[in-house]
Order: sequence, then structure tokens, then C-alpha cells
Amino acid sequence: MAKAYYSTVFEQPAGEVWKIIRDFNNYPVWVHGAGTTEIEDGKSGDTVGAVRNVLYRERRIRQRLLAQSDVERFQTYEFVDTPTLPVTDFSATLRVTPVIDGDRAFIEWWAVFDCDPIRRLELTQTLTGWFETWLESLRDEMALRQVPAKI
Repeated sequence: MAKAYYSTVFEQPAGEVWKIIRDFNNYPVWVHGAGTTEIEDGKSGDTVGAVRNVLYRERRIRQRLLAQSDVERFQTYEFVDTPTLPVTDFSATLRVTPVIDGDRAFIEWWAVFDCDPIRRLELTQTLTGWFETWLESLRDEMALRQVPAKI
């Protein structure tokens, strides 16, 4: 199995970042290039088993939410149809952890998958780059939001 991994720190509190990510249907809110998305079969965006149908840069992508925790602030998903990359047994996890020093958020995004060994490095680098790009678009979205002051 191969693993692609990217992590970063946001200046906003983990709870504020998680509010955006936790809804599996919020993809177009924070991922630049995602046009539309809908959760199939009338499920909500926080229901395990929900299928997100996304139009991303003129490609239709369907993903299933496998696990989600508001306590641990993570979600894990898989592709429903053939992935857009030549991979199999793909699952990805996005996790937001509090950084106590400065009330910030540590965000990790990783995927594990199988692929042709010759393409392992290339596909790992591709996914890592995508995670970085998408988290930077989330950073842009977070910068536009007012964080409530602590009392």
C-alpha cells in the first residue's frame, strides 16, 4: 500500500475549521475548482454512508463517507466509482486537531491506496500536491471568516 500525506497549521481554532469541513457536501465551499455537489438519496452531509456527487473541474466524482467523528474531528471516504487516478483500494482521511499553543488547528490529509509499483512515487506526489492545493483553498476561505471572540 502507498500513502500520500500532507499536513499544515491554520491560525484559526480547530472547531472553526471543522465547522467547514465536517459537512461532506461543503466541498465547493472550500475547494477551488469544485463546481457543484450533492449528497445522493436525500441523506445529510454528515451521515456515514452518504455519497457525495461532485463536479470538479468538469469531472464527475462520487465518494462515500466511511467514517466521521465530531469528537475526533475527522472524516474518512472512498471512491464509489472508478477513481480519477489509476489506484485501487483507496481511502482518504481528513483530520483537524487542536494546537493548544495559540488556539490554532493542525490539519492532516492522507490517502492509502494500491497502484502499479512503477507509478507509486508519481501518484503519491500527485495526491500530496492536491491535498496541499485544497487545504490552501480552505485557508483562503477561513481567512474570509470572522472567528468569534472568546469571552
